[in-house]
Amino acid sequence: MSFVWTFIIALLVATIATPISMILGHRWGAIAIPGGRHVHKRPIPRIGGLAIYFGFWVAVIFTQKWNSSILGLFIGSTIIVLVGLWDDIKDMRPLTKLFWQIFAASLFVVFGASMDQISLPHFGEVHLGWFGIVFAVFWIIGLVNTVNISDGLDGLAAGICFMAAILLFWSALRINQFPAAHLTIALAGACLAFLFFNFHPAKVFMGDTGSMFLGYIIGGISIMGLLKTATILGLVFPLIVLGMPLTDLTFAIIRRKLKGHSIASADRGHLHHRLLDAGLSQRQAVLLLYAMSACFGFAAVLGAIGSWIWAAVLLIADFALLVTIMMRRTSLLTAMSRKHSK
Repeated sequence: MSFVWTFIIALLVATIATPISMILGHRWGAIAIPGGRHVHKRPIPRIGGLAIYFGFWVAVIFTQKWNSSILGLFIGSTIIVLVGLWDDIKDMRPLTKLFWQIFAASLFVVFGASMDQISLPHFGEVHLGWFGIVFAVFWIIGLVNTVNISDGLDGLAAGICFMAAILLFWSALRINQFPAAHLTIALAGACLAFLFFNFHPAKVFMGDTGSMFLGYIIGGISIMGLLKTATILGLVFPLIVLGMPLTDLTFAIIRRKLKGHSIASADRGHLHHRLLDAGLSQRQAVLLLYAMSACFGFAAVLGAIGSWIWAAVLLIADFALLVTIMMRRTSLLTAMSRKHSK
């Protein structure tokens, strides 16, 4: 079936499922209460990730021939969604959640999706052995938490993952990885549908149910298709595309360790918090972070087509802005927000 139909099915199913998830959120008590480090002003249901899950998998069921890797991705992502759902309703200890993340990632590897070998330019086939299994597990866990940490403003995580899915779709097509292309375009359709309800002012949040699912799927798809290519770009492409939340996650780990806190502890030092503290509105902050994510994605595309110098220039400029924000040098951003508010 064509990519257009895959996208449309995911879009329609997620659009129908999102209001249902809102009803379930109220019924099950999965409500995000304002206060603390949260920036929303009223109680909002937070299990909208269920709609993304159903939109994605219904599209895959109708458009793909299943193999062991897709079956493993389905079972593992279902487990991660159930874990996220329980956390959104009842709350879960960070270590318990990490255990289930490891279990879900390991299950995916059991179904034959490990990276026992990878093709690299000039080196040919490189056999990774047991390290490939460990790396695959940590790869998925890393992306699960990368997306999870970006889910802090209305529409932020869904928008970033939509852009990432579109760029990964393009990358999969270039290397003739058509199953991976169908999966990524299904993910794009589900994310776009959810954005209709999640962009500021949000009517629903995806919660850990959605953010962990998105990270799991992106990590799993990259292992299934994009990592096993003849170019090193296949290895770094997902990292470049998700460069903004990865940088945020890295700074969060360093910041918490320097303060003697657990790396799993929550704080108000993320990129989006700093932009809000600088005076930007939610909409302004999200659009700026969208632009930064788009720059990372465009740099990945430039690298893929051989324009490495321009890709490096764009990446350096993007990282410089990120570091400026993370180092609290936000006077320029404050001036920008005042200008736009006049």
